[in-house]
Amino acid sequence: MKLADDCFVHDKDRLRHDEALKILHEQMKTIVEIETINLQNANGRILAENIITPRNIPAFDNSAVDGYAYAHADFEPAGGFFPLTARIAAGDTNNVELPKLSAARIFTGAKMPQGADTIAMQEDCELHEQEGSNFIAIPAGLKKGANCRLSGEDVAQDEVVAKSGSKLRPQDLAAIASTGTSEITVYKPLNIGLLSSGNEVLRPHEAFQNGKVYDANHFMLSGLLESLNINITDLGVCSDNEKKVHELLQSASSKYDVIISTGGASKGEEDYFVDALSTLGKCHLWQLAVKPGRPMSFGQIKDTLVFTLPGNPVAAFVCFLLYIRPCIEALSGGQWKTPQRYQIPSGFSLNSKPDRREFLRGFIKPDENGNATALKFERDGSGLITGLRKSSGLIEIHEETTVVNKGDLVDFIPFSEMGVL
Repeated sequence: MKLADDCFVHDKDRLRHDEALKILHEQMKTIVEIETINLQNANGRILAENIITPRNIPAFDNSAVDGYAYAHADFEPAGGFFPLTARIAAGDTNNVELPKLSAARIFTGAKMPQGADTIAMQEDCELHEQEGSNFIAIPAGLKKGANCRLSGEDVAQDEVVAKSGSKLRPQDLAAIASTGTSEITVYKPLNIGLLSSGNEVLRPHEAFQNGKVYDANHFMLSGLLESLNINITDLGVCSDNEKKVHELLQSASSKYDVIISTGGASKGEEDYFVDALSTLGKCHLWQLAVKPGRPMSFGQIKDTLVFTLPGNPVAAFVCFLLYIRPCIEALSGGQWKTPQRYQIPSGFSLNSKPDRREFLRGFIKPDENGNATALKFERDGSGLITGLRKSSGLIEIHEETTVVNKGDLVDFIPFSEMGVL
């Protein structure tokens, strides 16, 4: 990889949200290799080269409808009554030259004949036969160029149709295919080890015990990760044991590009991940001035990046979306993405502590006048998964804001801006 082991140095005990993002953004770079794959298998992959079209798309002027092609300048001299001198179907490769004051029967996608520049739809025309010859009556009022698709009107020759670093969507595959490209170069998936920690943590197949909790974080995070260009390995649940934490991190750091853990990110007596990171490598971030998610750390063991998330599901969810997801996209060859904020009038009142960024779970709902209003989930506990299920985004309260009144504009970040549908 390779990220320098001293490039995340900072001199603050608690980083503000923007400061943490700046540090991460400046240092994240692509660490995966590239491979060539068939376009059929490219959906969701990250492109490693620009795709440039070798020709105009469409490559030739063609018909957008089934109808009749003619020269617009011939309409008045012909009185709108044209003899049919050609028939052109989609896929015909001959170059047809249209005689003056005549028309050609043409079908959708067929190449325009030379000399024609306008097409009348077949349902608007009347076919006549006179002395064994076919004529077509074309209605008045059509504009020059009607129902014609011009060469290059979609994409011009030498234009970039898909940029390196973009995550390929079905519409991108269509654009690439339209250039005649069958194989493309993409970045290989990032290898990620996903780890849960805590003596209290059970997996759902285990029998319930008083004092224990089921591991919601693993399934939440693995679901969030699946939309990214990665391979996930479940590293299981690590107990609160200093030796085991060290051994597991040391072993995993030799196998994965990134390790993501939940729990153990604080500095309590039973929390060992921060100390293990500092012993085995370096801990670059610890303690963020955000709510929820203050006890989050980020570190490095040789070439492996390690993110330790809070154990509370809401805090883990929010921190993953805000900090880890853009890092993984950049490490995987993609682009660092800043989610779009939308300013929406608040439908609630709030007193907030200064000097920390707060992210409330919330949703948009019309008020009594039908205007969009941002409402927050009624309870703020960082262990309440219900708040995530019932919300459609995050309401961002900035460090300088201490009071939010109803009607004040607040920043709303839809989950869809962070890859959650």
